[in-house]
Amino acid sequence: NLLTGNTLPDGGKIITGETVKFGYYTQEGISVKEGQKVIEVIRDIAEYIPLKKGRQLSAQQLLERFLFDRKKQYDFVEKLSGGEKKRLYLCTVLIQNPNFLILDEPTNDLDVVTLNVLESFLLDYPGCLVVVSHDRYFMDKIVDHLFVFRGEGIIEDFPGNYSDFRAYEDSLDASKKAEKASDAEKGQTTGSPWREEGKRSNLSYSEQKEYKQLEREIQKLEVQKKELQDAFLNPDITPEEIASLSKSLQETEQQIDQKTERWYEISLRAES
Repeated sequence: NLLTGNTLPDGGKIITGETVKFGYYTQEGISVKEGQKVIEVIRDIAEYIPLKKGRQLSAQQLLERFLFDRKKQYDFVEKLSGGEKKRLYLCTVLIQNPNFLILDEPTNDLDVVTLNVLESFLLDYPGCLVVVSHDRYFMDKIVDHLFVFRGEGIIEDFPGNYSDFRAYEDSLDASKKAEKASDAEKGQTTGSPWREEGKRSNLSYSEQKEYKQLEREIQKLEVQKKELQDAFLNPDITPEEIASLSKSLQETEQQIDQKTERWYEISLRAES
């Protein structure tokens, strides 16, 4: 990795600021001493993470947030399942309190509950975050710009998440089609293809009503989703509360996806 210095550049040089502290989650997994317990792995690195406004998160609290209860924290690492070892490895990276966090395919082999906890943690993360992932839904939640590799050494910095990028690319394709249609219709009667209702002019009254209702419902669900995500940030949250919140968050996200899909379907019909 060029950023962390594990790989040397073919040319030029990389200058890293004196205050930059990298945290690097790789696909290689965790390596621990024989006979170590879960809590010992974390405490060997640090006892706590400093948070905003003078608060701090202890090693025990961090493990609890990532679903290791007090009893589980004193299990031997070799007894953990593959998924639990992934979670522990993630904790070893976060407990280092990096201000530049690099995550390489972090969602591989993580269950839904753990993913929700990680997403909530990262939403409150104050440093720089670079994520390499094939999980578009995970990226949509936590990233605010993309590096778009076009090939031939061309890399673009796009402001927005993956869905924003796809919508942007689709709008460019639509613009090109509109230009071709306009060129083909030159000399014919001109005028707006839309009536006063704009995009929804091709819809029936019931579809227009549903379209507006869906927009309101999606907006309310997004607010509900944000409130659930914020609840994960409570340092005193219990494993039982995490499980309950994760279930509610998953159900809310499913409702958002379903309603957004229907909203998009109506939008396409309006443009046909």
